[in-house]
This record gives sequence, C-alpha cells and structure tokens, in this order.
Amino acid sequence: MNIAVVMGGYSNEKEISIKSGQLIINNLDKNNYQIFEVHILLNNWKVIYNKQEFPINKADFSCEINGNKITFDVAINTVHGTPGEDGHLQAYWELINLPYTGCNYYQSSLTFNKRDTLSVLSKFDIPKANSLYFNQKDTFKFQDVEKALGLPFFVKPNQSGSSLGVSRVNEENDFKKALDFAFTEDHDILIESYLNGTEVSVGVMNFKNEIIVLGITEIVSENEFFDFEAKYQGKSNEITPARIDEKTKIFKRILKV
Repeated sequence: MNIAVVMGGYSNEKEISIKSGQLIINNLDKNNYQIFEVHILLNNWKVIYNKQEFPINKADFSCEINGNKITFDVAINTVHGTPGEDGHLQAYWELINLPYTGCNYYQSSLTFNKRDTLSVLSKFDIPKANSLYFNQKDTFKFQDVEKALGLPFFVKPNQSGSSLGVSRVNEENDFKKALDFAFTEDHDILIESYLNGTEVSVGVMNFKNEIIVLGITEIVSENEFFDFEAKYQGKSNEITPARIDEKTKIFKRILKV
C-alpha cells in the first residue's frame, strides 16, 4: 500500500502538525507500506521523497516521481487547523474517492467551530460552560462579560486549535490583551466561564465498524490551563488511567455499548 502521511496546514499550527506527521512516519512499518511524506502548505502541496520535493497534482492527489505516477491507497491526516481539521481536505478526498483517517468532512467542520459544536451539544443536555459569542465588529464591555460569566473566564478564537489565541482572564487588566490575542487567530471569538475540575482526554476510534473507546487520560498542566506550552513543550503531566471515580467513568461504558 502507498501511504500518504499528510501534514502541515495553512495556520500557525503547521509546525506542530509536521512534528505529528514525522511521529507517524517513524512508527509505520516500512516493510509493509510504501510511505510518502506529504506537506499541505498554503501555496505548495508537495511530496518529500528521498529528500527531494515533487508537486502534488490536485486533480487526483497524485504525484510524479522519476517519471512514475504515484497514487495513494490511504491518507493519514495529521494536518492541524485548516484545511485538515475543518473538513476541507476531507470533502476533497471524498470527491476523489481517497480513503482517509479521522472523522468525515461534516463532523470535522462542525467540531472545529466551537460555537456550532456547543449549539449541537445543547440539544442533548450535555453539560458545558456558559459562553458568549462575538466578532470583531461587535461592541462589548468587560463589565458585561464579568456579570454574565463571572471571573475568571476564558477568551478563545472560535475556530482554531492547539490552544493558540486562548487566554484566561482573571481581572479587567487582562481583557484587552486576551481579545487581541484571540483575534489574531480568528475573526470570531468565544468567551467561556471557568470550570473548576479534572481535565481529561478520551480518544474514540471506529475500527471495522466497531466503536472503540480508548483509555481516559488525565491532564495536569503546570500552567494556569492546558495552553500551547503545556501541550507541546512539556509543561504538563498526562496520567493514564485518569484518577477519577467509577461513577464518572460510566460515560465510557455507555459509549462502548
């Protein structure tokens, strides 16, 4: 099988994505798969093979290497941010009938948009933080946000990942800086109330039409929250299995059923 390990992206997350892609490449069995490193950048889609670069033909996501046309059997999607997490690449791959890893284009588009995700969750009575949604054209005051959400609260880009543009606001002096930081990543922002509790991460995989729920991992950040530094620069501990009670773990068992 020809495996395209796809990495990069159009956002500030691309460097982290490239590290994710390299991790996948280093752990794939090269005796069983022909592995191709594919970079999706804003003005350059390319395959890096034997330290040489070859352009991707966007018509069918193929490339030509030394006179041979290379097509792929599957794309392993490790692109962070747009266009790999927001559904764009997924929709494109479905149009050309190329299998890929991860959720489909609708699920990707929905979950990359924080406000839209919260709207869907609200229909199922899933607990969530209280939130306010604004764009750059809106006028709003710190006092109004504090009255609605209390302190502290979080300011986030509506569509971004890796905690880029996310700030915790503890007092009024933090507010403008947090807004400017969030608006560097997106034109729309979400401001959410603080939830005091144990942070966990749970992976879910659909394998041969069976939903498999992976182990629950507890995240303990050394910083105020699980920010970029905590995620990618060693400023956190990840504990598996998480130190939570059986009553909380019941949600995992429900998903398995």
